[in-house]
Amino acid sequence: MDNFEFYIPTRVYFGRGQIEQLKHELPAYGKRVLLVYGGGSIKRSGIYDTVGAIAKEAGVELFELSGVESNPTIKTVRRGVALCREHGVDAVLAIGGGSVIDCSKVVAAGNCYDGDPWDLVIHPERMEKALPILTVLTIAATGSEMDHIAVITNEETNDKLGTRNPVLRPKVSILDPTYTFTVNAFQTASGVADIMSHAMESYFAKSEAKLQDYFAESILRVCVEFGKKALDTPDDYEARANIMWASSWAINDTLKLGHMIQWSVHPIEHQLSAVYNMTHGVGLAILTPHWMEHVLSEETVDKFYELAVTIWKVPESEDKFAVAKEGIERLKKFYRTLGISEHLADFGIDETYFEAMAGKAAAQLATAYKPLTKEEVIEIYRESL
Repeated sequence: MDNFEFYIPTRVYFGRGQIEQLKHELPAYGKRVLLVYGGGSIKRSGIYDTVGAIAKEAGVELFELSGVESNPTIKTVRRGVALCREHGVDAVLAIGGGSVIDCSKVVAAGNCYDGDPWDLVIHPERMEKALPILTVLTIAATGSEMDHIAVITNEETNDKLGTRNPVLRPKVSILDPTYTFTVNAFQTASGVADIMSHAMESYFAKSEAKLQDYFAESILRVCVEFGKKALDTPDDYEARANIMWASSWAINDTLKLGHMIQWSVHPIEHQLSAVYNMTHGVGLAILTPHWMEHVLSEETVDKFYELAVTIWKVPESEDKFAVAKEGIERLKKFYRTLGISEHLADFGIDETYFEAMAGKAAAQLATAYKPLTKEEVIEIYRESL
């Protein structure tokens, strides 16, 4: 196990009614707060009115950045930075899922930077500080409520890139599972696939860190046990609560400790999201089994064997490749039970941009679990059609 530093300063309030904690948390960070959200769902659910009332009672003035996209763009980030500067904002409050939170993070950092905020996406080392970030989570998926990462799309260049810096980690996050009861089946399934991908990306590392592997396996087991339950019974509190907490822990750095590695499937999928505005978790679910089949080898089979036996309950056998392949098939089957398509073509995707997309993805995979060339990434895209 490699050396590491462990520090997660986010204060999490988990459970029913925890939004009331904003009464003392909001004014602790300032009197002028930028409220960031996507569409009208927080108004339909009543969260918008609740937060407005809490802010008024606490003497906090809210300014709004609405319309954050499912793949947040640098254009929207720039709009948020302008609002922060115009109104002298003290803190940023994100209400939504990972897209809203990611946008809020770069807005918070961009406010404290003299240049264009896209610089901070491609040069995260330039971030020196950010406005305090608070979140109210409404979709369990990305884990952005407890990590120091943000993913932003530049529509002008068709780039979707992740940036990371400790200043981006939220100060406070409200996690009330009841807020996910109204998330539709498609987004719930996509979220479960996203959580699973986060766990598997860290699981497939070159060096051993057994405790972190066991944590990752536990998160995967939670997704397998409760993912379908959340679809079948959307107001099942225990199912939603377990998935929500798994979301946070899948990417808050715990799983990476001692065996940090460049992730493999995320860079490949980010290109799909950048070009086609694809739902991230669905793209991951389609690509992951094909990536697994592509990298399965004598060198990697033991890890795939362990995953198949532990998570998918494939009977042990001396034929490790057979067990590993059956595990991949059971992963595909699980995604089907969640109603996720197996084919990129179902979303209007063809080979038109594969070469350009693969080139950008491969440039990020030189230190991955198995480095991939542009040609190999193209093969994975084609196999996923």
